[in-house]
Amino acid sequence: MSEKHDWHGTTIVCVRKGGRVVIAGDGQVSAGPTILKGNARKVRRLAGGAVIVGFAGATADAFSLFERLEQKLERFPAQLARACVELAKDWRTDRALRRLEAMLIVADRDETLLLTGSGDVLEPEHAVIAVGSGGNFALAAARALYDYEADPEAIARKAMAIAADICVYTNRSLTVETLDGGS
Repeated sequence: MSEKHDWHGTTIVCVRKGGRVVIAGDGQVSAGPTILKGNARKVRRLAGGAVIVGFAGATADAFSLFERLEQKLERFPAQLARACVELAKDWRTDRALRRLEAMLIVADRDETLLLTGSGDVLEPEHAVIAVGSGGNFALAAARALYDYEADPEAIARKAMAIAADICVYTNRSLTVETLDGGS
């Protein structure tokens, strides 16, 4: 008899402020009520360090998407939006990719984008975006802190701590990546 688990992958928050962009992600991977791993690394650098990506969802699926995004970035260097749109097209139309369950937050020095398996490539309205099990908690906390804290990394870390206090699928083992650059 096979048992189906709800896999909960993470909380990811991205904050853009003062010429810096920060993506922070927790390390917890859970299947139902069981913590499978507490120190997973769900935020990575791609394109020689020029792009940072965080994922929420199924871990193996996200790694497949990281590889595909890396290929698109090689094909379209310094064109983050184009590479993400091309990945989203593949993700939506390719039979194998269509089954992947993950969301990506992708940022370079100038742009932040959210990619979904529905083919969405969205630029956030605000300088903060979050996804995952505790994404709404992290988003609310980061937006509340945004006007009162100058350092985007401090905002991201505090938002993740608040999410970890509320969401059972989010922990305090963080991976944080930062890029200096645009607005």
